[in-house]
Amino acid sequence: MPDRAPQPVDRQLPTDEARDLISLVRDIAQREIAPKAAEEEDAGRFPREIFTLLSESGLLGLPYDSEYGGGDQPYEVYLQVLEELAAARLTVGLGVSVHSLACHALANYGTKEQQVEHLPDMLGGGLLGAYCLSEPASGSDAASLRTKGVRDGDDWVLTGTKAWITHGGVADFCTVLARTGGEGARGITAFLVPGDAEGLSAAVPEKKMGMKGSPTAQVHFDGVRIPDSRRLGEEGQGFAIALSALDSGRLGIAACAVGVAQAALDEAVAYATGREQFGRPIADFQGLRFMLADMATRIEAGRSLYLTAARLRDAGRPFARQAAMAKLFCTDTAMQVTIDAVQVLGGYGYTADFPVERYMREAKVLQIVEGTNQIQRMVIARHLAGPESR
Repeated sequence: MPDRAPQPVDRQLPTDEARDLISLVRDIAQREIAPKAAEEEDAGRFPREIFTLLSESGLLGLPYDSEYGGGDQPYEVYLQVLEELAAARLTVGLGVSVHSLACHALANYGTKEQQVEHLPDMLGGGLLGAYCLSEPASGSDAASLRTKGVRDGDDWVLTGTKAWITHGGVADFCTVLARTGGEGARGITAFLVPGDAEGLSAAVPEKKMGMKGSPTAQVHFDGVRIPDSRRLGEEGQGFAIALSALDSGRLGIAACAVGVAQAALDEAVAYATGREQFGRPIADFQGLRFMLADMATRIEAGRSLYLTAARLRDAGRPFARQAAMAKLFCTDTAMQVTIDAVQVLGGYGYTADFPVERYMREAKVLQIVEGTNQIQRMVIARHLAGPESR
């Protein structure tokens, strides 16, 4: 079977700097990430050294202010970097997205003193973050979280359990949402917690069907004491901070989904043009050609959708509805495209000798994380028809 290398995505980038950045990311992805992805995912190995390399290369703080070690890149560029990384290995692309999500509260709601003290290490100092919102009994209904933050003099004492935490057990810092007041959204406050804080521990990582190299674990807070100087924003502002972060984080998931879908399409095209049956490549058969065309069209539509939302964000305009649409459409696209890629490869697609079965298993989680696609439909409908009647 001939070796048909996929053509790089033809990207519309705003600056020469952005084009150079994408070239750097592609080089790292091809040399350092993709060659080991299948083996390390199968072994469940977390590639911490890759995140160190990305930090040293300035790729862990791209959408943040250069004053604190960020990259000053617009979101439309940052998301395309995520797409390239996710196409090489979703554990890496999604890990960068989660790290960026964990930096959001401090970068956007922290005091100047907090930002000067913590952001440089978080954005470019080799640290890796986790975002602690979900709990065993509060996933989609995040406002019902039970982890408590109790004031004790100049400190806060955090007690409770967070669930489904990406980088649980390996993160150097956590952005934690805890209940410091009454019931509901207004009783929640955000905190920046060191990963080595006394009383903080992680459970054994979940055994997942995909993304086995990315640790997902419960994180326990057993009387974790932190100073008030690590409170982010005002008391009771935490849920608004969390929603703000999730609007941006959903775009990160959308970009990662397009990356996985693109990788699956590239593999399917390479196989279909090289595999011969009945004396000619199977890509000559109309049924399969149309399948490839539909896959490519969905990917291009998803890419356009997340970039439109990103450009609204970069312009300072509301983008929550478009972010929900992008997350919904792109992750559903990734699921369908990876299923189709397995079908294109036939029996080979069902084996671990080709990566499309891994892409299919990984795509499924993207329909769930950072708001299930059912929640995205609720968000979109609220923008169209207003809140549900009670």
